Amino acid sequence: MTQQRGTSSSGQGKSARGFASMDEAKQREIASKGGHAAHQKGTAHEFTPEEAREAGRKGGQVAHERGTAHEFTPEEAREAGRKGGKAAHEKGTAHEFTSEEAREAGRKGGKAARGGKEGEGGGKGKSASGQSSEHMAEIGRKGGQHSHGGGKKH
Repeated sequence: MTQQRGTSSSGQGKSARGFASMDEAKQREIASKGGHAAHQKGTAHEFTPEEAREAGRKGGQVAHERGTAHEFTPEEAREAGRKGGKAAHEKGTAHEFTSEEAREAGRKGGKAARGGKEGEGGGKGKSASGQSSEHMAEIGRKGGQHSHGGGKKH
């Protein structure tokens, strides 16, 4: 049973007072001020990476269920990925692919670019980036030795 504002769980019609009777915008404003004060005092909760991931996952799930989740354009997704990769490299936390992982990623990317049809074009097709399958295989064989953008080597 969902409880509505202005009623108690016993159903006796007790009116909500104080914070509970305020509209949601006013509640958010007051809660925000409390959060700022807690940070200034140093008593605010600091999320661990695991807690932050879980909170983000739950928030994203709810947003998708409500239809309010942001849908990224391909350009936005590329930019977000570029920024994330750059930050990870600067922090030293970027994943370094093994040759096998690079081959598998290239295979999956090529398959997706062809609409999931393996073997199309006798193995001589182009990847989504316009590279030949032979070139992509060479990148996979070289693994992390291949230069990616900006002339930097991993």
